[in-house]
Amino acid sequence: MAIGEHKDVENGEINGLKALEKPLLINSSECEGAQRAMKREPSLWMVLLCTLVAVYGSFEFGSCVGYSAPTQSVIREELHLSLPQYSMFGSILTIGAMVGAVTSGPIADFIGRKGAMRVSAIFCITGWLAVYLSTGALSLYFGRVLTGYGIGVFSYVVPVFIAEIAPKNLRGGLTTLNQLMIVTGSSIAFLLGTVISWRTLALTGIIPCVFLIVGLWFVPESPRWLAKVGNEKGFQAALQRLRGKDVDISDEAAEIKDYNETLQRLPKARLLELFQSKYIRPVIIGVGLMIFQQFGGINGIGFYASETFALAGPSASKSGTISYACLQVPITVIGAILMDKSGRKPLIMVSASGTFLGCFLAGTSFFLKGHGLLLAWVPVLAISGVLTYIASFSIGMGAVPWVIMSEIFPIHVKGAAGSLVVLVNWLGAWAVSYTFNFLMSWSPSGTFYVYSVFSLLTVVFVAKLVPETKGKTLEEIQACINPARTGLEILN
Repeated sequence: MAIGEHKDVENGEINGLKALEKPLLINSSECEGAQRAMKREPSLWMVLLCTLVAVYGSFEFGSCVGYSAPTQSVIREELHLSLPQYSMFGSILTIGAMVGAVTSGPIADFIGRKGAMRVSAIFCITGWLAVYLSTGALSLYFGRVLTGYGIGVFSYVVPVFIAEIAPKNLRGGLTTLNQLMIVTGSSIAFLLGTVISWRTLALTGIIPCVFLIVGLWFVPESPRWLAKVGNEKGFQAALQRLRGKDVDISDEAAEIKDYNETLQRLPKARLLELFQSKYIRPVIIGVGLMIFQQFGGINGIGFYASETFALAGPSASKSGTISYACLQVPITVIGAILMDKSGRKPLIMVSASGTFLGCFLAGTSFFLKGHGLLLAWVPVLAISGVLTYIASFSIGMGAVPWVIMSEIFPIHVKGAAGSLVVLVNWLGAWAVSYTFNFLMSWSPSGTFYVYSVFSLLTVVFVAKLVPETKGKTLEEIQACINPARTGLEILN
């Protein structure tokens, strides 16, 4: 072909030359246009849509957690429950969540992140219907356990799904939306519970589950999970949908595939294998953060906030309850903004310092009340302490441990490690929520002082052991956690 074209030119077939030149120029222009298109910046709209759908599960989480506080007196009166029975109702949510925690990782690895969220939503819907139809303690417990199971799975799979679909520069902020929607759901349940019946409030818990199930039909599966299970076609399609149809995904796809191909040669990690030297640091970090998050007292304070304010004095009850419900959401928004600006470590250390101050103030208020000192200041200190605590917790301690948990484990152990970490979280949640009323009967001031000690220990733990993960890929984080081991050494 080239020889023929050269001969025509030599024979003076200028028109033929022009005829040849024209399509060549068009093809060159089209090629340059295609190259420019493939260099476009990744689109964010599908990532944002996926995140919006997933955090309906987080909103459901908050609805379940916030349900017990405003309904305590009404349910006890209508169903003739004793205080220990209602304490069991409030805390048994965490028992179901423990079971959900144990199964969350394997479920998410077996049927995918989307499949795990669908299963969770079905359990929550069934549980809310059981609560709505309850006529006694047993049916209440049954429904509460089912919703607990659902949110136990949500607590793992939602942040993992978001972390796996998000670009690294937005991963922290988007994952923080998990905590934002939890506190939003909790606050809305808290406020609605003051104006509607406890049975109607149970029905409102079904709404986010319906939105979640419908929304999952319109978003792709996690491309990292699809690559992990060997679904090449689905992996490419999901990643392209997330980044935009005209975006070049070859580099990101190659990075994910190379990492997963190495992981495929490794045996699947089991629970006991997590305590090997190559995994022990991320396990210590993940488990430690969850222990300090829970034993700082969040579920005791949150589950029974109304009773805590009432104990401080009648003037503290109404104003404290409303302020508590309204404060969480804006403070969590600030935390989401700061997540990828200040970094994970500084944010969680500032947050833990604030929870220490809040617990110390609340403990001091009850100390003064117990000794009959400065009684006019008791409600002020109690409200200030609890609000300082919840504001500080919402800005960092609530979200950052979940973000770090979703980042620090290699993908081939993420299922087992995630189950372990979430199980520890819910064991702590149960211990705190079940013992809170008994501790307050023993010593209200002592209860808050104990929580303040755990907040101080959190600062020390984070400063010494927790790495900064801001702006790093999931693969770079592994090298950061194991600085003496790189590449295949980290995996082997």
